[in-house]
Amino acid sequence: MKPPRFASLALILALGCGGGSQAGQARPTAASSPIVLASEGSFEAGGSVTGTGNAATSCDHGHVEYQIPLHARRTPLFLWHSSSVAVWQRRWDGGEGFQSIFLRRGYPVYLWDGPRVGRANYGCVSYTFTPKPGRDAQSFLAWRLGPRFMQFYPGVQFPATDAQAWDQAVRARYDEFDTVANAQLESDAAAKALDRIGPTVLVTNSAGGFRAMLTALKTRNVAAIVAYETPGFVFPEGEGPPPGNGPFGPVSVPRAEFDKLTRMPIQLVYGDNLDKAPQWARAFAQAKKWVAIVNAHGGHAEVLHLPDRGLHGNTHIAFADLNNVAVADLLSEFLHRNGLDKWRAVSGKRRR
Repeated sequence: MKPPRFASLALILALGCGGGSQAGQARPTAASSPIVLASEGSFEAGGSVTGTGNAATSCDHGHVEYQIPLHARRTPLFLWHSSSVAVWQRRWDGGEGFQSIFLRRGYPVYLWDGPRVGRANYGCVSYTFTPKPGRDAQSFLAWRLGPRFMQFYPGVQFPATDAQAWDQAVRARYDEFDTVANAQLESDAAAKALDRIGPTVLVTNSAGGFRAMLTALKTRNVAAIVAYETPGFVFPEGEGPPPGNGPFGPVSVPRAEFDKLTRMPIQLVYGDNLDKAPQWARAFAQAKKWVAIVNAHGGHAEVLHLPDRGLHGNTHIAFADLNNVAVADLLSEFLHRNGLDKWRAVSGKRRR
């Protein structure tokens, strides 16, 4: 894969704790050493144009920000959020997020804002944001921080006594437009981004997992999917639940289309306290059924339940939890098992 254009070369950046709380800035570690980049930049992908000439408007594209480390691995990670891209950039307490962790491990990292959200909010149709009372409490419960608003589970991997961490968490949100139509729109644009980048691992959160499955039907450049707590799925016609028009489908596609999902390794990751949150208990059960269907058709899918690997207290956004380095280690393990951690050639030789 060649890096996209608009890159600034030989950058040396110290990417430390990010814009989080004082708790995340208190302890210097080896992770505070500089990250050396070969290039960084951004580009837009996909989209449409309404009107012509002086009446034309370019819209419904996605926005990609990328950083490529010096002496990088071959296969990049494409980080796809549900709440906002900030969840990949920092831990709950302001410590390093997956963006920095995996740059340090040598992976090119691409951050994705899909159409109509974040830095890609120029839509082709009219839409409005309507503030709804109680969204903070809704996030608290959906993220499984505790059984009731501001009552944290014992041992939860969130800095429960850090008021600034909570304030930062609920402010790092976008409106998500959770509909099947929007998932198709986002996956159309993401497929165009991957066609430019090349074979890439989609690492997603929540509804991003559903969108990643749709993206894999539209491009050959999905090398793998690692989905943290997807609530939505794509099934072959006649198998699994009937298609639906809810926020996360499900979507049914012809068997020949579904078989594209059997050609790549897929890992669905779920955290702790699922039994205390009915919607996530249902998603977890559905994930196991989905994996069984994929594998019955010759696929390579698996469910990873973090408590089964000794990680406890993880939330809906495990990669931002206080133990996110341990969560990252499991992702590195998956990438290694599937041959997705190879290094690029350096001066005619290959790194080991």
